[in-house]
Amino acid sequence: MKRSSVKELLHSDKFLQEIHVKGWVRTFRSNRFIALNDGSTINNIQCVVDFENTNEELLKRITTSAAVSITGTLIESEGKGQKVEIKVSNLEILGDSNPDEYPIQPKKHSLEFLRENAHLRIRTNTFSAVMRVRSTLSFAVHKYFQENGFNYVNTPIITGSDAEGAGEMFHVTNFEANQAPLNEQGNIDYSKDFFGKETNLTVSGQLEAETYAMALGKVYTFGPTFRAENSNTTRHLAEFWMIEPEVAFNDLDANMDLSEDFIKSVLTYVIENCKDDLAFLDNRLAQEEKSKPQAERSEMGLLEKLNFVANNNFKRVSYTEAFDILRNSKPNKKKKFQFPVNEWGVDLQSEHERYLVEKHFKSPVILFDYPAKIKAFYMRLNDDGKTVRAMDVLFPGIGEMVGGSQREERLDVLKAKMAELNIEEEELWWYLDTRKFGTAIHSGFGLGFERLVLFTTGMSNIRDVIPFPRTPQNAEF
Repeated sequence: MKRSSVKELLHSDKFLQEIHVKGWVRTFRSNRFIALNDGSTINNIQCVVDFENTNEELLKRITTSAAVSITGTLIESEGKGQKVEIKVSNLEILGDSNPDEYPIQPKKHSLEFLRENAHLRIRTNTFSAVMRVRSTLSFAVHKYFQENGFNYVNTPIITGSDAEGAGEMFHVTNFEANQAPLNEQGNIDYSKDFFGKETNLTVSGQLEAETYAMALGKVYTFGPTFRAENSNTTRHLAEFWMIEPEVAFNDLDANMDLSEDFIKSVLTYVIENCKDDLAFLDNRLAQEEKSKPQAERSEMGLLEKLNFVANNNFKRVSYTEAFDILRNSKPNKKKKFQFPVNEWGVDLQSEHERYLVEKHFKSPVILFDYPAKIKAFYMRLNDDGKTVRAMDVLFPGIGEMVGGSQREERLDVLKAKMAELNIEEEELWWYLDTRKFGTAIHSGFGLGFERLVLFTTGMSNIRDVIPFPRTPQNAEF
């Protein structure tokens, strides 16, 4: 008999038909009622066992997280809150679970405890909901780009360049520890290493994606990236996924259009296709907010925030205008900001970004034309000589979600900026070639996928939106 999913059965109205389902026991009460889940939905289906005609030893084996195979009849439920249930005719234990040893009992566990059991936390409602939303978001990303003429490019994970210029990269080497050969200057001789040069795990696929955009027109990357920043905040991971589109002939305005349309599209898709999971996560967040002091509570629920972004036009504001707004704001004048906004050119912090979105404009915001000194070398210099064609998309509750720019397409200007920052031309000769042979205006942006999942699920720690988080002193599982 064909196996049905719990999700299919919960939406079925074909009563009195024989069905077959497999899953894991969430709860078993009164030696009669099994709450069964197979991962297809956050909702369980109730399976009613005829305990009088069921072997007592078998009943003892129906414990939380045991894997079972059930054949029975789909009937209209007599209980509240459920339309259907299964009258069990045959039950087989596929995999036992010792209740005395199983750590994820049917009760509330702290997120810290669940991180220590990341291999099992997916069996809770919270994490199954988060990971289904993550999966749907991932599909929505590819769907959007594929339907809009983009080519998916797999950029290298191992690279010899530092796209961000931050230097916080993981080294890749074939040398044994403490046995690396040295050159005449006493430095490690990377010419004898596997790749013949110093290499790292990438922090971004942008530079390579730019080269493909200059031939294919519209490309995007969506893959793992790495940063060796020794940070233990709720917003940082050592291994994370980045979405990075690059488009030839797009200026900054077109780049802002693309980022807004993309974000609205993927969020709308998730809102429409993850109703049960988002309803659960919305309620979960509401309960979490109740435990916070009144002053720290969010003004919007999860679904409200998602619709706020999906249904509002993004306000576009120059950095200079935003700086003036922040400098003259009440929180700044009353010294409520942790980081005062006094001098033009200051790098805006999350508290400033959230003020603009949540208090001043009351809509998502795109800031553009940032000071050149706080942005990367590849961003196009404006005619004023002090700002670049950069943009950041700001969300409620989280601040920066997207960072991007119109890229510097002028060879002489790009070379001058690299020289100013001591970036050797020999390192990026291939990148400079794209400015020699058919250069053109082009733009792109980067969006940290986990940050998007964090916003979409209402979770508070980025370690809880990736299956197995990699952070300082933690590479378990």
